[in-house]
Amino acid sequence: MQKKQKGLVWFRNDLRVHDNESLTNAIVENDTVIAVYCFDPRHFENTRFGFKKTEKFRAKFLIESVTALKQNLEKLNIPLLVYHQNPEDCIPEIIAQNGINSVYFQEEWTSEEMEVLENIKAKVPDSVSFKATYNQFLFHPATIPFDIPSIPNVFTQFRNQCEKSITVRPEFTVKPLPKENRITNETVIPTMETLGFTDFEMDSRTAFPFRGGENEALKLLKNYFWETKKLSVYKLTRNGLIGTDFSSKFSPWLANGSISAKTIYWEIVKYEQQVEKNDSTYWLIFELIWRDYFKYVSMKNGNLIFKIGGILDKKYDWKNSLSAINNWINGTTEESFVNANMIELQQTGWMSNRGRQNVASYFAKNLLLDWRIGAAYFEAMLIDYDVHSNYGNWMYVSGVGNDPRDRKFNIKLQAANYDGQSKFQKLWLQQQLF
Repeated sequence: MQKKQKGLVWFRNDLRVHDNESLTNAIVENDTVIAVYCFDPRHFENTRFGFKKTEKFRAKFLIESVTALKQNLEKLNIPLLVYHQNPEDCIPEIIAQNGINSVYFQEEWTSEEMEVLENIKAKVPDSVSFKATYNQFLFHPATIPFDIPSIPNVFTQFRNQCEKSITVRPEFTVKPLPKENRITNETVIPTMETLGFTDFEMDSRTAFPFRGGENEALKLLKNYFWETKKLSVYKLTRNGLIGTDFSSKFSPWLANGSISAKTIYWEIVKYEQQVEKNDSTYWLIFELIWRDYFKYVSMKNGNLIFKIGGILDKKYDWKNSLSAINNWINGTTEESFVNANMIELQQTGWMSNRGRQNVASYFAKNLLLDWRIGAAYFEAMLIDYDVHSNYGNWMYVSGVGNDPRDRKFNIKLQAANYDGQSKFQKLWLQQQLF
């Protein structure tokens, strides 16, 4: 009689059941499947720049996302074990206690994630196989027309070649396992208090009043595309500053993998077939390609994306004035447009794309502050923090990344163009006169 196969799905930044290659493979290849998610305590500690790695806004969104994942896995008769522990401490125990043959997970390549994986492998028998998949891309690494060391340093070259030669892969779908797969699961999802935070109500002015989790992401997809048809005007409205629907707002769910880039892409294709195809429908695909590009930039360059000289190894006379940094963080600089955006971030964990470019440019190009400090603050605060996009964008704006023009934003002109009547500034700077 053939020995029963047991698989473990280790969730990290792929907190969904739909279009999840690791989960799909585990169900197909095993008689029994269990899943695990670890709230790694190191993710809630202070970094060398003095900020928490994860602040309260993303922590709450993550708790909501894992809660939704657990419920959706239960419908597939798969238990999600949740721990507030280092993965290398609890995953080897799960493997031993449950006789796991294979571990399924999404491939990550940045240094901290790779170190955790190696630490886990060192604690389990060689007979356990580790099966990694790349399921966070629109354009899968196996299909792009470049080997990784040859990824172009200019986005347009990357985009043009990929669009010419790649067909986006179909989504993965899953079927429930038999009810016998269920096991007693006494693990509990941590609360905000467990993670070191006080729970809070979101500021009513926020442009991102949404909850975490796959179901919420799919609900927004349906609303933004089919119910309001806002997708048809995305390119016209995406530089807005106030309200929930000037842009798609998918980035927080994309960042923790509650929705996949492919799911959004194929829904756009359906929309283009059934409603209309225009510059706006294409522009959302364009933004997904930018997201891919920053992932490939980090894959090509490794830890250079965290170095002060960036991927270009550029030398600037960076400063680290504590008072200038605090003025930027607290919205007390000389630029009210910068201040309004920074207070929005401080109060909500959200900032528009237009705001991010302006405050980052001001930090690096006007104040000449070490851009990595700004990037670390964004890492702490942003609900939609994604290591590749965050550090890719900060390098780009700071002149050490993928911008061949090395621009500096004219903040006053930007404020005039995008907040001409100062509505956004008045919303967040109520004490100041205009």
